[in-house]
Amino acid sequence: NTKEKKNRKIYVQCMPTCLLCVCISGSVYCDDANLEQIPPLPKDTTHFYGRFNSIRHVKNTDFINLNKLKSIDLTGNQISGVDEDAFRPLPQLQDILLADNNLQALPELPPTLRYIDVRNNRLISNGLHTEGFKVHTHLQFLYLSDNKLDYIPVPLPESLRVLHLQNNNIQNLHVDTFCNSHDRNYIRRSLEDIRLDGNPVNLNLYASSYICLPRLPIGSH
Repeated sequence: NTKEKKNRKIYVQCMPTCLLCVCISGSVYCDDANLEQIPPLPKDTTHFYGRFNSIRHVKNTDFINLNKLKSIDLTGNQISGVDEDAFRPLPQLQDILLADNNLQALPELPPTLRYIDVRNNRLISNGLHTEGFKVHTHLQFLYLSDNKLDYIPVPLPESLRVLHLQNNNIQNLHVDTFCNSHDRNYIRRSLEDIRLDGNPVNLNLYASSYICLPRLPIGSH
């Protein structure tokens, strides 16, 4: 009942993090722990797992002074907002997973990231920073499928290996989305896995947009 839920909420909020969660060698596991907010994390935390909770907002104080943090996984919450500088002060962050939430926009993300997973949200193109992925020179995996994006966020970093954009609302490609129209010898060797299926774009109409790729994008040809 409502009273029991309220008592449970107070109990969870008052518990030390490493009693409520499992802390092992820098990894903090808080999956399915009835959390409504991110708990205080030990300063030596390297990996944080807060999956399948009821977290609605990520605050700019949630990850403060966590200089060793490399991975954040908040898959399967109810997150609809993230403070603009919530992840900015994390000098070693490599992986961020925010799939299966309610996000319409992304904050500024650290340039150190190698893996970004924001599948199955409500992201719109205006909710992404202009040229927001340009600074991510280490980024290899970018999962943006099952959102409401109207176009591919460019420019894409040369380091990118996987780009999943299936089930969005992308209707066309620009000639320089993947390739370089000023250099016909340019080959983007790293990008081997592109998914555009489930979008209203006819890839046959934009062959010059992916002529530099080692493999054809998956989608409607």
